Amino acid sequence: MATIVMCFPEGRHKALTLSYDDGKLADRRLIEIFNRYGLRGTFHLNSGLLGRGDRVGADEIKALYQGHEVSAHTLTHPTIARCPNEQIVYEVMEDRRNLERIVGYTVRGMSYPNGSYNERIKQLLPGLGMEYARVVPSTGHYGMPDDWLEWQPTCHHNRDLMKHAEEFANLHKTQYLYLMYVWGHSYEFDMDNNWELIEQFGQYIGGNPSIWYCTNMELVAYTKAFEALKFAADLSFVYNPSAISVWLNVDGETVEVRGGEQISF
Repeated sequence: MATIVMCFPEGRHKALTLSYDDGKLADRRLIEIFNRYGLRGTFHLNSGLLGRGDRVGADEIKALYQGHEVSAHTLTHPTIARCPNEQIVYEVMEDRRNLERIVGYTVRGMSYPNGSYNERIKQLLPGLGMEYARVVPSTGHYGMPDDWLEWQPTCHHNRDLMKHAEEFANLHKTQYLYLMYVWGHSYEFDMDNNWELIEQFGQYIGGNPSIWYCTNMELVAYTKAFEALKFAADLSFVYNPSAISVWLNVDGETVEVRGGEQISF
């Protein structure tokens, strides 16, 4: 019987994703840095606040965030653990509807506004189309999440970012899957006058062939595609019912299982 383990695309065992909240104008500079170094980010927007003050306007979103993911952050950014269910449903669904009209794809994840969540909210979210939700407390580690609706990042960018980047770059045990997840707010770089930090990070961690640079939703979708694979009882073949390729390590060899394909080992 074959020994089979999940890989990230192209057989990689490391993934990096970034997550930034609120849709402030500083996203323009942050995205320029991400694009320069090949980093991929998820940007959580409050569609009810677009264009107000120092926030990105609706007319700019589709072009600005191209190549990255636009995700929900509720309509108006309330502390939702204090809200009735009816308001939570409204805040999430209206944000989804507005953002989907702008970007033209389904919005399937979010970050919790003010870091506010509880079990009641987590139980509501799947019915509202949310497949993941990021929290504020960080792990300092590089493992895959146990709970997509309570997804803990590795670190905020102001918490030892380069130390984590160096640790992550040096992880080499291919029997594990490693994930580095960085979060923050782009306007914090203006407040703290430390744009050089994210520049240094991008220059150091970008362009590494062993790392999959992905959005939050791409990681969720890929993991779910792996979990949806249909293996023979004796592991002699596998069928991929999803639309995307999944990569496996089969007895030490990297194997791609394309969407809709059945292959034998």
